[in-house]
Parts: sequence; structure tokens; C-alpha cells
Amino acid sequence: MRAKKFLRRNTGNYSRLGRGRKKLQKWRRPKGRDNKMRLKEKGRPRSVEIGYKKPQIARGKVDGKEIKFVQNFDEMKSLKKGEVIMLGRFGAKKKMELSKFAKDHDIKITNFSFNKFNRGQKRKKSENSKKEIKEEKK
Repeated sequence: MRAKKFLRRNTGNYSRLGRGRKKLQKWRRPKGRDNKMRLKEKGRPRSVEIGYKKPQIARGKVDGKEIKFVQNFDEMKSLKKGEVIMLGRFGAKKKMELSKFAKDHDIKITNFSFNKFNRGQKRKKSENSKKEIKEEKK
């Protein structure tokens, strides 16, 4: 089960509060006098309260497994089948290598999606090829 995502009021309306920008979507406690979220009116987003926390055993785990932090390829090779990892800082080439290795060895990566990354790479290549064609015509 995914954790409930608590968002600040009006995040969907303004870009500075995170509309279309996940990084800016963060929780801020509703404080206004007539704030409907603070008053817990029906149909409004939920506020952070006691009782939403996960059990202590399940915190910081994915599918009941501890997340391991990987910073280089040697650490990746030492992992067993079915483990869950989080990648450190890697360049694009190494991320591709690591994701292929993870796919082969049935290792789940929490902070990297091969499909999304690959789509972005294809777009960049197509944009670059369009630029090259325009330059050749000139």
C-alpha cells in the first residue's frame, strides 16, 4: 500500500505551489482563520494527523525489504536476487548499465525508472537529429 500524499492547499492551482512541479509539492499546515482544510470540511484534502503513520516494522521498507544504497558497480554485484536498492549519483551511461544488470538479476530500483529514462533519451536523440538536419540544409 502506498503512503498517503499530503499536499499543501491549492497546489493544483499555482505553479509556485507545485502545479506540474513535484519538487515544489510539499506539506504546509493550513493556518488561516477561515481555511476549509483546517476546519476539516467534507470534500477537502486530508490534513496530517495522528494515526496516518505506518507501523514501525514497515517504515522505510519496500515490499517488506530493507532498501540498500548503491554507490558503485561493485556494490551492485555483491547484491542478491530480489533485493531493493536506491541508486547514488551516477551518470546516464552507468545508470543504463546498472538498470540492465538489475533487470537481469531481479533487483528492484526505487529511485530510477528505466522506461521513463529511456523515453527521455530517445527524445533527446530525435531533437539532436532534427537540429543536425537543419544545419546540413544551411
